[in-house]
Amino acid sequence: MSFTQKVKNEMARIDDGDRCCQLAELKSLIMMAGNVHIDADYHLSLTLETENPAIARRAYRLAKNLFNLQKEVSVRRRARLKKSNLYVIRLLPQIGTKKAFEALGIVFTPKGYDIKWDSDIFKNRCCHRSYLRGVFLGSGSVSDPEQKTYHLEIVVKDTTHYKIICELMRNFGLNPKTLMKRNKHMIYLKESEQIVDFLNIIGAHAALLSFEGIRVKKEVRNRVNRIVNCETANLTKTVDAAIKQVETIKFLERNIGLHKLPSGLEKIANLRLGNPDLSLKELGELMTPVVSKSGVNHRMRRLQKIADRIGKNQ
Repeated sequence: MSFTQKVKNEMARIDDGDRCCQLAELKSLIMMAGNVHIDADYHLSLTLETENPAIARRAYRLAKNLFNLQKEVSVRRRARLKKSNLYVIRLLPQIGTKKAFEALGIVFTPKGYDIKWDSDIFKNRCCHRSYLRGVFLGSGSVSDPEQKTYHLEIVVKDTTHYKIICELMRNFGLNPKTLMKRNKHMIYLKESEQIVDFLNIIGAHAALLSFEGIRVKKEVRNRVNRIVNCETANLTKTVDAAIKQVETIKFLERNIGLHKLPSGLEKIANLRLGNPDLSLKELGELMTPVVSKSGVNHRMRRLQKIADRIGKNQ
């Protein structure tokens, strides 16, 4: 089961909420995964399709809670691609359908139907959460937090609806990014903190905790890896420098003898030959009096300059 399915299954089981919140969620589900139909006699009907049985059960339950109307549920097998089951919920043409649609902000007109966006559904903050929940249930997805990148997206067909969703998300402090993809609007979040906030807004608390746990584990693992890599790089640098220093000192020993060097340089040269694995700081601590790391580094540079001068004269 994908992480998206886990999130949707959790949301499909949470409390339905007040009537206003149920209306908001059902309306967004219809906008994302439903189709309104008008027959030749101007009778209204509704079809809502989903591959997730938990979402189908929730949509059916919301419709049952809100409207005492005849509904039909069917399952059919997709013939192509994934060949998965498709759950279809139909609200049949009947007395009371028009009022149900009006309650959802879907208004019958001589030319067909229109969507009202200034209804009571958008007055309460609790309804905003429910609406965004329905949006995600209908056409949302979120990548598994175990993957390298974090990504949550919602695909929207209608331009007006896409703007409303973005506005609702911004009202909760989110910063959704958008782009056009195959003539559809894609709303997405890439930052893990923003995705966590969105999961909290729509009520996916178990998924949120799972996401956070994996995110923290990844951050700790990445931090440890960075520290190890940094330490390894520093160690490699120290070893390479020590090898070069030992070669320089042996060159001086062969060509002039270390006893001919100034006292301070002779001491550090002998210490380096006897302790090729120590860092500059550790070498300085072996001297009497103790010499700082920069002081040891300065003496090593002097030894290198002497070796370079001798090499040029040979």
